[in-house]
Amino acid sequence: MTATRTPSDQSTSKPPRRPGDRIFASTARGAGILILVILAGVTAFLLYEALPALTAPAEEIPGDEGLVSYIAPLLFGTLLSATIALVVATPLAVAIALFITHYAPRRMALWLGYVVDLLAAIPSIVYGFWGITWLAPKLVPFYRWLEENLGFIPLFAGPTSATGRTMFTVGLVLAIMILPIISAISREVFLQVPTLHKEAALALGATRWEMIKMAVIPYGKSGIIGGSMLGLGRALGETMAVAIILSVSGGITFNLISSGNPSTIAANVALEFPESTGIDVNTLIASGLALFLITLGVNMLARWIVNRRADFSGAN
Repeated sequence: MTATRTPSDQSTSKPPRRPGDRIFASTARGAGILILVILAGVTAFLLYEALPALTAPAEEIPGDEGLVSYIAPLLFGTLLSATIALVVATPLAVAIALFITHYAPRRMALWLGYVVDLLAAIPSIVYGFWGITWLAPKLVPFYRWLEENLGFIPLFAGPTSATGRTMFTVGLVLAIMILPIISAISREVFLQVPTLHKEAALALGATRWEMIKMAVIPYGKSGIIGGSMLGLGRALGETMAVAIILSVSGGITFNLISSGNPSTIAANVALEFPESTGIDVNTLIASGLALFLITLGVNMLARWIVNRRADFSGAN
């Protein structure tokens, strides 16, 4: 006696998957698992190599004040330079993206988009040489003006650096470096805004800027946040440009225009690693572990914000 399929069974059965679909699904799944394995491997390596520094007495750590005292100024400098870069780059990148997508003529927008994207192809060491030889000396008169007119603000208290190799200069260079990342993502998000949304706003009598404010920007907020966090990740881990430009004297200070500046974790590792041995190497790896955790936390926060914004975006 043979079993027969009822029409309901046939309607609920899934069609067989094609070999190409199975191969693609397996490859994508394997790539995702491989990324997690690599991430776990990096974490295990950093923890293993940083363990001697984590358990060492304070007098064995460079500076003789313990691991926390060694990493704290570096972490502060890393966050400060990245924050300056993000504050400067984000509004400028969004403005460039809006101009390219909604104001510039089509031919001009095409070439302008290429030029902005090419900024990402310039090596970081070139940005460093440009910053130390051209930008830093040009900013010295501006820093003196800030000290004379806004010196009551701790950020510009001075005394002004004679070379311009300050934290503010580093922040500006990092802003230019992350500008193409934020601008490219924002531009693509703005191009995805439904045409009906924009036409509806214009039909109600809105000007072009009012249409952008009511339809384009609310729709693209999650993309702007995601692009900004990607740029922040780049700024947090930048090494050569910061190492070349910044004049380091250690310590924690909010003064952005003086010659006394805290270093960053990545730049400190690049400068100190070649001559370090023993516990000094473990200390540098421990600082790298701190940077790894900060970057991972920033990306997780960005993913949470993007997912939260997606539920309330203009697309819904």
